[in-house]
Amino acid sequence: MSIFTEAQSKAILDKVIALSKADECTASLTGSIEGNVRFALNNISTSGIVSDVNLAVQVAFGKRVGTATINEFDDAALERVVRRAEDLARLAPENPEFIPAIDKQTYKSSPTFSAATAAITPDYRAKVAADAIAPCRENKLTAAGFLEDGQSFVAIANSKGNFGYQTSTGFNYTCTVRTDDGRGSGWVGRNLQDSTDFKGEADVRVAMRKATESAEAKALEPGKYTVILEPHAAAGLISFMMGFFDARQADEGRSFLSKKGGGNKLGELVYDSRVNISADPWDSRAPVLPWDQDGLPREKMAIIENGKVASLNYSRYWAQKQGKKAVGAPGNLLMAGGDKSTAELIKGTQKGILVTRTWYIRMVDPQTVLLTGLTRDGTFYIENGVIKHPVKNFRFNESPVIMLNNIEELGRPVRVAGDESSFVMMIPPMKLRDFTFTSLSDAV
Repeated sequence: MSIFTEAQSKAILDKVIALSKADECTASLTGSIEGNVRFALNNISTSGIVSDVNLAVQVAFGKRVGTATINEFDDAALERVVRRAEDLARLAPENPEFIPAIDKQTYKSSPTFSAATAAITPDYRAKVAADAIAPCRENKLTAAGFLEDGQSFVAIANSKGNFGYQTSTGFNYTCTVRTDDGRGSGWVGRNLQDSTDFKGEADVRVAMRKATESAEAKALEPGKYTVILEPHAAAGLISFMMGFFDARQADEGRSFLSKKGGGNKLGELVYDSRVNISADPWDSRAPVLPWDQDGLPREKMAIIENGKVASLNYSRYWAQKQGKKAVGAPGNLLMAGGDKSTAELIKGTQKGILVTRTWYIRMVDPQTVLLTGLTRDGTFYIENGVIKHPVKNFRFNESPVIMLNNIEELGRPVRVAGDESSFVMMIPPMKLRDFTFTSLSDAV
């Protein structure tokens, strides 16, 4: 049994706190039941269920901190893990940036749990795989994919009387479809909280169509092009950039948000005025836990507002040093857009390139967030509002900061998972001018 009730969790955490002889004690109890199925070459290759619960205990003597973990919960085990954390704390050097445990907080529960997702069975997973494999076999295509679903709980407590408990569910599906000769590839991905929103049979048809239609790819010269980035393609770049919204990095001159002469660009216009990104743990489209890793309550907040930097993430230490209020770090990113689908953006494009997915994204220059990566799984040339033919994949060198200053139009946001972060994101398809492709790639 890996999902403890709130009462069970509190009983364990209360024991841990009571056992500690340190100046302060913080503990977290986490558990999950995660199922998965993987398929490749039109056959199921692996499936399984992983179930576990873990307790992490952190104690402090002054500024000396020790942490220990365990997955046993009898009284002897609880005392053992507390004493181990205390022994480590006594051996540790003082942390000059130590901040005491947070005081008692009030958390507003967020809608992170779906009963339908928690009830998923092996039969359900097998059907998801079959719904992808069968049509691909019939059309002489090859499917490979992965479904991971699960339910989890988190409970936190400390010696200052703080306590929080929440359950969550998750559902993540990806499927790649290739032509039998390997020259065409299509991809689809879905990140959901509620499995009743999943339409696997329709999704695989999208990947199949892209695989078939991308097989006769033509080479285009690298250069600057108008592009339409589908939400998953844009998410990889956006999530990378959002990792730099850290106040300390900016204040210390290590970020694109650093200001010449010192300080940061909080309040300055950095993007096109149509760029609006916010965080809201209670947003029903992409809810997240109402507290961050430090147990600080999250808030609904603007991060980028009408192109201006509206907020930066202050750690508790840096907030204290700078005289700022520390709030919970965002767990989701909600980017505003318009009402059009990707298909409708294509119809309004005279010449451009459609990018299904970006992949293997790496940092080139942190001061400008210049990134490099590859397109893949369906890249197409658009002319007069229609897809004219597939094109060979490109390597790109582009900064999402520049990209978000070259907006022509934003479409309807879609829920995705950021590739370089744990953010849950709502990202629109984006029509952008002057996107920089630097070379060709023969990979599909």
